[in-house]
Amino acid sequence: MRQRRAGSGLRVAAWVLVPLGLVLMLGGIGYTWTNYEGATVMSEAMTPTYRPGERLLIERTEAGEIRRGDVVLVDVPDRYQGRPVLQRVIGVGGDHVVCCDGGRITVNGKPVDEPYVMRGEVNPGAGEYDVTVPDGRLFLLGDYRANSHDSRFFLGEQSGSVAASGVHGRVQNNSTVPVVSAALGILGMVMTLVGTGLGIGAYVARRRARWPVEAAPPWPVA
Repeated sequence: MRQRRAGSGLRVAAWVLVPLGLVLMLGGIGYTWTNYEGATVMSEAMTPTYRPGERLLIERTEAGEIRRGDVVLVDVPDRYQGRPVLQRVIGVGGDHVVCCDGGRITVNGKPVDEPYVMRGEVNPGAGEYDVTVPDGRLFLLGDYRANSHDSRFFLGEQSGSVAASGVHGRVQNNSTVPVVSAALGILGMVMTLVGTGLGIGAYVARRRARWPVEAAPPWPVA
């Protein structure tokens, strides 16, 4: 009787833990997998903001959600040997980008405050430019202007811009959401395993409760 009661309790716990665990596991891990990816900084182009070897979290972003100032991971098929690169969005479709008025870039006539740029010349190795970014495209620069092969060097190709559709996503400096969702996924995995174990325990308890209890043979008397 005790084994049957124990088996019933284990079975109820298993029925609760397994479905709940699966929801958390699939939801948490699925959300993280769908919305984020990792990237490693491979060059000095974004120094001092991000340094070579630094591991970054990339939030997958629709082309229409990209904003000026975002640091994006982007594919540019005809540049950089086909490898994705990290660069900062200076202008989006329709923006008028001019360099350099008193050493500062202006976008739509307004000077851009760039505290993230490595100290030094803002446009070394490239001449002045005055471009309008085509719709659906982005004008990108590195933060280390003296060591970044960016839109300034491709001005003859649609004003140096790249297709917004090639963006993987933007760098996410706040990792709270992905960490929490991943933790919920791991918790769900543990709950699923525990629930499965309890279900097996309930099955074993039920089987034992059905087995006839046989009297043990008497000990031999010397």
